[in-house]
Amino acid sequence: MKPTVALSIALAIAANAAHAQTSPAADPISSLVGQLELEKYKATIKSLTRFGDRRQGTERNRQALDWIEAQLKAYGCSNVERLQYQFTEPAVRGKPAVAAGGGAGGPPGQGGSTLFGNRAPTGVNTDPMKQPDERLRALNAEQTPQGTSLRENVYCTKIGKTRPDEMYIVSAHMDGIGFGEAANDDGSGTALVMELARIFSAPGVETERSIRFALWNNEETGLNGAAAYVEQRKNLQGIESPKGSGKYPEPRWLGMIQHDMMMFDHGMPVPKLDEAGKPVLDAKGHQVYVLPKDQRAEADVNIEFQSNSKQAEASARLAWDFRAANDKYATNYPAAVGCHMTNTDSTPFMDLVPSISLRENERGQQIGSGWNPHWHQPTDLYSNYSDKDFLLGLNAAQTTLAGVAKLVGAKVVKP
Repeated sequence: MKPTVALSIALAIAANAAHAQTSPAADPISSLVGQLELEKYKATIKSLTRFGDRRQGTERNRQALDWIEAQLKAYGCSNVERLQYQFTEPAVRGKPAVAAGGGAGGPPGQGGSTLFGNRAPTGVNTDPMKQPDERLRALNAEQTPQGTSLRENVYCTKIGKTRPDEMYIVSAHMDGIGFGEAANDDGSGTALVMELARIFSAPGVETERSIRFALWNNEETGLNGAAAYVEQRKNLQGIESPKGSGKYPEPRWLGMIQHDMMMFDHGMPVPKLDEAGKPVLDAKGHQVYVLPKDQRAEADVNIEFQSNSKQAEASARLAWDFRAANDKYATNYPAAVGCHMTNTDSTPFMDLVPSISLRENERGQQIGSGWNPHWHQPTDLYSNYSDKDFLLGLNAAQTTLAGVAKLVGAKVVKP
């Protein structure tokens, strides 16, 4: 564990400022990482929560897409585009629906592992009346329409100076469910990708290779937005268009980095104690467990690949590259590498290109054991996370920014 984990948020912000003061000539990656700010990251998440849970197929989802696109353009992102696909309701999470007209359902989640420890119930809230906030309940009132209709992803591209035909994909999903604000799942990942797009698109930042910043739709229905992208774009990789132009609408994929649920790492349920410090029992004499309110001391940034994928070896190398980036550039939280990436938008890519996912709360273990009480619930609200939680997400952003910056040969020049 890094010793800075226990420091105050004020010291964390000071550490970020120290990064920014590093000479760009000495280390351009440190200069870029130093531009990540806790308050900006929080503000972007807060703005996303204005659209409620951003459930796919709804007007609030479309409004969120419009806002994300406008922000990317304001950052100076080049080639802001949308990818359209047809999606058919209903769909069951983990059993992908067929996306007509060029799209395709994502494969079921693979991998996962058994977690030994205290467990809590899990589930997806489908009852809007469980949201006590009347304003938010009204905002989330529209249900997804049945039948087949159009969906969209949005993305922009930082074009490489010397190798525009090669790129890394940095992504998150912008849709959510549960009748809350989807602040962590996945406003936290969406904000991370948007912050990286802002920094890499700033004047004076150059990269040798390209970076695509993608915000997927329909993750919650079975990874359909990411799967549609793979189906429509995989055979266009590295093709110059028009020929001789030096332009590559779909550069060859070198790696895919997904971000899903960046902020919550509070640990397993613990025994509930009475005022005397004795265990509380229920009516049947069973021990009562409660989920910790505060972040656990051993919180970390998870970096996961899938050991069952065709690109497992290369994905593992990519994961360890990001672990090294965390060791050098993250200010507060360490990183841990795992091999059970599952049920997130990197899955449709993982047999085609080295793919990893950051944070996702050790999805195959902790989420499945009920360690996150806000997962797909009305309580996934901005107000239910502390600065330590937000700082964990910012450290994931530091990790990805540093890892990608090295891979694409980023440098800072005078604009």
